[in-house]
Amino acid sequence: MELACLDLEGVLIPEIWIKFAEKTGIDALKATTRDIPDYDELMTMRLQELARHRLGLNEIQAVIAGLQPLEGAKDFIDWLRERFQVVILSDTFYEFAGPLMRQLGYPTLLCHRLTVDSSGEVTDYTIRQANPKRQAIVAFKSLYYRTIAAGDSYNDTTMLAEADAGILFRAPQNVIDEFPQYPAVNTYEELQAQFIAASSRNLEP
Repeated sequence: MELACLDLEGVLIPEIWIKFAEKTGIDALKATTRDIPDYDELMTMRLQELARHRLGLNEIQAVIAGLQPLEGAKDFIDWLRERFQVVILSDTFYEFAGPLMRQLGYPTLLCHRLTVDSSGEVTDYTIRQANPKRQAIVAFKSLYYRTIAAGDSYNDTTMLAEADAGILFRAPQNVIDEFPQYPAVNTYEELQAQFIAASSRNLEP
């Protein structure tokens, strides 16, 4: 059996922190792992900005409630599920993802958790494990699953490297330039074609 392992934000749903930054006008929160590869550095900055502006989980969830998956994402997930087992490997948080997972039909999601106090202030975060996306691929391979992975950011590249096949989807040019070993595509139709090409089975489009 083959597993399709996907990043979430930028691949299936909008970048939540960017949408929140646009809503609040806090430009610093527009930074993602496309810009800052070190996730701890990125999250430390985000928590500092939230505290400085006295914003918390309630305000973030209010923005998320108005978001929808990217156009074509639900159809792509449905197509993928007919041909692969699908797992979402993300650096988002369970406290963020629920409404969007509902719209995608609740695919399996492995991500992180936030620490939130009684007032809704986000005080800390807990990552699932070190280098979680790569380690998930390592674990799947130990179960003798063949893995095909797709993502768009620096934090996806160790996952792509560990997988049997890796694909960049709607990645920024700086990531494409630094990792030319991975095919880079921009539409879900092209992504479907890459999964078909990477599969060890004879799949129909």
